Amino acid sequence: MQRVSSASVSVNEHEIGAIGGGLLVLIGITAADGADQVEWAADKISNLRIFPDDEGKMNRSLLDIGGEVLVVSQFTLYGDARRGRRPSFVHAAQGGEAEAVYGQVIRAVESRGIACATGEFGAVMQVSLVNDGPVTILLDSDKTF
Repeated sequence: MQRVSSASVSVNEHEIGAIGGGLLVLIGITAADGADQVEWAADKISNLRIFPDDEGKMNRSLLDIGGEVLVVSQFTLYGDARRGRRPSFVHAAQGGEAEAVYGQVIRAVESRGIACATGEFGAVMQVSLVNDGPVTILLDSDKTF
């Protein structure tokens, strides 16, 4: 998750999603992810206080600032390169299953009143961003469940 001034995603040189200030969320899905992880992720995306208040301290959430989210699926987040020279993606959920959870996360964030732009699941995408800070936060639901 990256705090951004702006971000966009393109497929075949056509922009398909863009936001102004808010969060770029690169999301990887595992076969074990379900409803609990969807709600946990949507809550963190919406409420994590990583935006500056009037004193410059990270004390405001996406909801507080009225920011937007660009959610991009990225199965390579679960690439395991500890052995050999080619990463293994055995921990990433398979296509249809991952796409369903990806959609559930988007709908859960939108249900909180946050505007969401998206990438195209399974496509080769080009992501552009202006990281604000820079601020990048790694969230891993495996460490909470």
